[in-house]
Amino acid sequence: MKENKAEQIIQKIRQKKALIGIIGMGYVGLPLVLRFCEEDFRVLGFDVDSKKVVTLKRGKSYLKSIPSSRISQFIRSGHFDVTDDFSRLDKPDCILICVPTPLTEKMEPDLQYIEKTTEAALQNLRKGQLIVLESTTYPGTTEELILPRLESSGLKVGRDFFLAFSPEREDPGNKRFTTHQIPKIVAGVTLSCQKVVTALYSQIIKKVIPVSSLESQN
Repeated sequence: MKENKAEQIIQKIRQKKALIGIIGMGYVGLPLVLRFCEEDFRVLGFDVDSKKVVTLKRGKSYLKSIPSSRISQFIRSGHFDVTDDFSRLDKPDCILICVPTPLTEKMEPDLQYIEKTTEAALQNLRKGQLIVLESTTYPGTTEELILPRLESSGLKVGRDFFLAFSPEREDPGNKRFTTHQIPKIVAGVTLSCQKVVTALYSQIIKKVIPVSSLESQN
């Protein structure tokens, strides 16, 4: 019997052969880059800020909580590469969206960065990819905003690609509770999405907590 797409990507993740794409090289995205690299995954980082891209390619950090030595070792080893070319989003097997959602004047999250990122993912979406939203936002963003756009490609969630939400839980500079130690809540749009996202984060986070629905995370 032929393996389905979920089984194939889970196998790739467990064998550490999956390429991880992380969009947004800020205080959420960069620690995730390092955690995946520490577990021997290859990571392709994406950011619209070409200055950040150049800085990271030189092995330098612009975040006080992350020393340059942690970045440079993975740039040198080939585990970490970074780009501002979003047409390369077809390369990663797993894509984590870690873009900012600043508050508007009405004190609501500004979703323009999520919308632009979703559009870029749509233009390069291929079968077998996992897309995870990490950005802080309101309940329903994953299913109401991201899912319809990605399915407009003709690909079906839970069968052709996988979609999940796992709200960021970073505490920058906290040496007592690092990315590895902070429990991670995950939820998939479908059961197969849930299985894939749980398999992914279980590689880098000590305790992963799958929950029954996307809304229950907020």
